Amino acid sequence: MREIIESIEGEYRRYRALGERTMDQLSAEQLVARPSEESNSIATLVWHISGNLESRFTDFLTTDGEKPWRERDDEFVVRNATPGELRAKWNRGWDVLMDTLATLNDDDLSGVVTIRGVELSVSDALLRSVAHTASHVGQMTYQGKVLAGGDWEWLSIAPGGTAAYNQNPTREKG
Repeated sequence: MREIIESIEGEYRRYRALGERTMDQLSAEQLVARPSEESNSIATLVWHISGNLESRFTDFLTTDGEKPWRERDDEFVVRNATPGELRAKWNRGWDVLMDTLATLNDDDLSGVVTIRGVELSVSDALLRSVAHTASHVGQMTYQGKVLAGGDWEWLSIAPGGTAAYNQNPTREKG
């Protein structure tokens, strides 16, 4: 049975699509722009999201989610990646995640995994990851909206569009 796992997969797909639709609306310069010196660019967020997904979901059930090969601090360096490099990095992390989720079933949710040596149930690890990913995709989306300004195409219900959307709610499931 995969009812819960499929629900989790759907949420991940929704956030993946939001991130991709955000990146698609921005120029190469906007993707690497930082709102302030203390802020992360969308490129940095892509590097971090992908690095996290790749580390956590490579050999998910059998090895610690913080892999020794992951260079987490490097994910936060200022980078001038091209849109193609960003999309390749983005896809690497998401592909590892989705390939792993495809192997899981609801019975796996009560199993135990470790992250940085701390044991978590599989369900807790998945929920934690969905929340972490959603948080950073939200940062990407907010920055994208600010950077695109009046050219922004709404990723959710546009202001004044609730009644029309409710007649055909197309984005409720991933």
